[in-house]
Amino acid sequence: MAIAKIKKWQSHGGEVVASANGFDVIECVQCGFKHIIAIPTEEELEQVYRDNYYTQEKPLYLERYHADLEWWNTVYNRRYEVLEQHLLPSQRKLLDIGSGPGYFLLNGKNRGWDVKGVEPSLQAAEYSKGLDLDVENLFYTEQSASNLGMFDVVNMGEVLEHIPNPFALLKLVHKQLNVGGVACLIVPNDFNPLQLVLRDHMGFSPWWVAPPHHINYFNFRSLNTLLVRCGFKVIHQESTFPIDIFLLMGENYIGNDEVGRECHSKRMIFEKKIIGAGRSEILNQLYTSFAEQNLGREVVIFASRSS
Repeated sequence: MAIAKIKKWQSHGGEVVASANGFDVIECVQCGFKHIIAIPTEEELEQVYRDNYYTQEKPLYLERYHADLEWWNTVYNRRYEVLEQHLLPSQRKLLDIGSGPGYFLLNGKNRGWDVKGVEPSLQAAEYSKGLDLDVENLFYTEQSASNLGMFDVVNMGEVLEHIPNPFALLKLVHKQLNVGGVACLIVPNDFNPLQLVLRDHMGFSPWWVAPPHHINYFNFRSLNTLLVRCGFKVIHQESTFPIDIFLLMGENYIGNDEVGRECHSKRMIFEKKIIGAGRSEILNQLYTSFAEQNLGREVVIFASRSS
């Protein structure tokens, strides 16, 4: 039986659960979630996200996002429906941190919401402004947050995994919310049961470990715990489609863009057919049940500021 390798860095320490690109991922005792060491500084990350992220890391992202927009809007519709179920009709002011090309904001604006975005990528922020959206090209920090005002909802889709200090960010979000407001968080569901089957029994390397861009690695339990520490109460959680299931069925999309697009297209068809039949409650029940088993490719959590 292998002896667990323990590593420490500054005040962080824990068992090493993966290594990639010269970084170790530890199950951090201090933080309560997995993250890489050493953690990059905000200054080291700023250049990457401001100028190079979409051009170098995701050169086809905007093009494919637009091609998939019909499906994305079904995702966003369901997300706004959950928010509207937990808020009063007067609570419709939303901030999207890391707003990307802006289509989540545009969906909300078309529903009658008062929406604003902050986005560190200049390319994505300029794209959003072309959609006539109120988006500022900046990093969400204590200094910039103080100029934004208060909100009923703060949305962060695929943001926390990139942040050097998620605890500090969530405490800042808590202050940004009106009492009774809701934070909506989406993060990759990493080291989930399907991934571990693929890694431990089918010879796959942990492809989801991607430092330094992905610093933190969450699941439902660890993100719940972090939110409670930051003063939130979890009011709803669900997962997204378990895309890893295609790997278990022999469709290996790792490093194969063509196969990856085919799998993604099948996932979109599956969801759009159910919604088109007027049975979106099937997806709601399915993805809520998946969340209870820590299944699904992403963790989606809605948490309220109760005080």
